[in-house]
Amino acid sequence: MAESCLLYYITDRTAFPGDEVSRCRRLLEKIREAAIAGVDYIQLREKDLPIRDLESLAREAVSVIRGMAQTRTALLINSRTDVALAVQADGVHLRSDDVSPQEVKRMWQWKCGPGSPARQLSPRDPLIAVSCHSPAEVTQAAAQSATFSVFGPVFEKKDAHPSGLNLLHQACQANIPVLALGGITLSNARSCLEAGAAGIAAIRLFQENDIAEIVERLHQQR
Repeated sequence: MAESCLLYYITDRTAFPGDEVSRCRRLLEKIREAAIAGVDYIQLREKDLPIRDLESLAREAVSVIRGMAQTRTALLINSRTDVALAVQADGVHLRSDDVSPQEVKRMWQWKCGPGSPARQLSPRDPLIAVSCHSPAEVTQAAAQSATFSVFGPVFEKKDAHPSGLNLLHQACQANIPVLALGGITLSNARSCLEAGAAGIAAIRLFQENDIAEIVERLHQQR
């Protein structure tokens, strides 16, 4: 079992009630709550948003996180490297069929390299997470120098067959941290860590609960 438990909150503003303004405000409150609680990574996953609206929301999320003292939380933008660079995020989260981590790094270095004003704005080495659905995809993500992979769904997802703990264990043999996703609860999180996962990724587990309490109880699973 990993000595520490990495935690990854994946956002979904559409799960909140109210109009778009209310949903975005509630989401930013959750992002602040997650940063205060010490969540390691947050993925801004609002992939249905038009690009301008996504960039605006991402800027607000960056402002929320960076406006806090002594936070270690990193913000990743779902799939959009251009938005991540524009808002000075910490990195990106890639789909399994997305561009490769090497392509992201080339774009990042080109934007942030010598002679580029952007070098003052974004980290030189982006964090890159990759969604994986098989051990082979995790191995590929590791070979392509991703920072970590998110493997799932481990337990359940309404439109996909669960992978289960055995495949999670196989995926965790790759030379990269693997975070378990899909139907993760406080009662089954420990089994994921025992299978070799470096941490837990979730939407509902964080978004529908008191994040500070969830973080404390997940850290007790180590």
